[in-house]
Amino acid sequence: MQHKDSNIQARIDEWLTPIFDTTTQQEIHNLQNTDPKELEESFYKNLEFGTGGMRGIMGVGTNRINKYTLGKNTQGLSNYLKRTFPDIQPKAVIAYDCRNQSDTLAKLVADVFSANGIKVYLFSELRPTPELSFAVKELGCQCGIVLTASHNPPEYNGYKVYWEDGGQLVPPQDAEIIQEIDALTYADIKFDATPELIELIDDKIDQVFIQQSVKNGSFVATSEAKKQTKIVFTSLHGTSITLVPETLKQAGYTDVHIVEEQARPDGNFPTVVSPNPEEPEALEMAMKLAREIDADIVIGTDPDCDRLGIAVKNNEGNLQLLNGNQTMVTMTWFLLEHYKKQGLKGNEFIASTIVSTPMMRNLAEAYNVDYKEVLTGFKWIAKLIKDFPDKHFIGGGEESFGFMVGDFVRDKDAVTATLLACEIVAYAKDKGSSFYNMLLDLYTKHGCYKESLISLVKKGRDGAKEIQQTMIDLRTNAPKEIGSEKVVLIEDYQNSTSENTQDHTVTTLDVPKSNVLIFYTEEGSKIAARPSGTEPKIKFYISVQAPLNEVSDYEAVETKLDQKIHAIKSDLKLD
Repeated sequence: MQHKDSNIQARIDEWLTPIFDTTTQQEIHNLQNTDPKELEESFYKNLEFGTGGMRGIMGVGTNRINKYTLGKNTQGLSNYLKRTFPDIQPKAVIAYDCRNQSDTLAKLVADVFSANGIKVYLFSELRPTPELSFAVKELGCQCGIVLTASHNPPEYNGYKVYWEDGGQLVPPQDAEIIQEIDALTYADIKFDATPELIELIDDKIDQVFIQQSVKNGSFVATSEAKKQTKIVFTSLHGTSITLVPETLKQAGYTDVHIVEEQARPDGNFPTVVSPNPEEPEALEMAMKLAREIDADIVIGTDPDCDRLGIAVKNNEGNLQLLNGNQTMVTMTWFLLEHYKKQGLKGNEFIASTIVSTPMMRNLAEAYNVDYKEVLTGFKWIAKLIKDFPDKHFIGGGEESFGFMVGDFVRDKDAVTATLLACEIVAYAKDKGSSFYNMLLDLYTKHGCYKESLISLVKKGRDGAKEIQQTMIDLRTNAPKEIGSEKVVLIEDYQNSTSENTQDHTVTTLDVPKSNVLIFYTEEGSKIAARPSGTEPKIKFYISVQAPLNEVSDYEAVETKLDQKIHAIKSDLKLD
């Protein structure tokens, strides 16, 4: 049966030619007979690079992750590497996570690279994404690939590309590589490996990475304080089990309790609805164990170990889940304090993203260090290190539970961030305080901030249209008030404009274009809207703030901030 859209039909017809294996062709025939809607979803477009590389559902088709879409990407990347580095044999390093098919897809990518004369280092087993970023520089590679879909549902996989600095692909190289890929046909893919160009790696890189992680994430707490810190850790069936326990051990943390039911890597994530530490449900088993043994801190990492969720004891002695902004500001403050004691040299900076808490800017001003704000996605934070070689990066993060300590890794790194979180707990406990108390103390000094994230899932082709229309409506009919607070500034990152709604003056935003809108109110609230670059979602980020004079006033101020958030959600019809 012919599809009514001739472009979709042309793509389907191509995939039914002998260029594609018989299994692929049979799966297409099955979809034609049993699930025409799924067939359309699989072929209506090509998978695209988003904020976190290329991510999608596994299956046949141009809009799916499979040997042909990844093969074509790798062939295009191979051509680009050979053209960009004509005087050397380019080298690539490949890692993969716990997802279904990640190991076989990683081997496929290695095969295509080697078939093109590129030297390949392939991790022999699954490894965390931050270790891949580290390995690119450590092995002197021109690029790196990690097969991962981060915290997406089990049916997803993905392909993230890193460049020779260890950071993810950024403009203009991403566009140049996409151009190279688009110029290819599937018949151009070289699948026949040159085995002697593929070298398996593992322990050697592990040990160097762990040493650097300990050096960057553990530097203040006494050895006795570390031994007294009781930690519950869960890898949520992901890659962190390969490095985090050993890193904690080498740093001197001996009272570590692993959630055994979630310790075995498994791409089906059998014990959680979603392996995303941003969602409280993902840490339920860890929280239960922590309550049973009276742990000081709970830490859970996502499948590729670049994000972490934590819970610490509050002032009532109960475990309190923290959001990504709270973790980020506490970690950043802790690093700033350390640097201040060592002696700030005047060239340091911290960084965050446009949808994260404004409190990061307040911290930078208080310590007289530079603050840089970038688009969502850690590739932009890593790019700052390359763009400002004379400046020293202390650390930084984003609201989505990612943090980067120093610049030995050029991506968010839940291995070192896990260690840093434990360091803060141990240090605070030794001083008769707590992680939570230190956060509240920061609120009294820099303003009390509270954030809320609303993610609306809109799947498939129709969902993509709905998301697009929501952004169009917000642009063409921008709210004058949100939650009874007057909107005073609108930043439109797609049009690169910042408009003062009071005097209607417009300034230019000096960052790459992105489909993001941010509304600021006269009371200091901030509301951002953006479609996700890696999932079928539109996200709304709400940040509200108020002064906090005394830690004892926190509960009353938090209630007031909750009311503000509720009014904003209600106004935007998000509750």
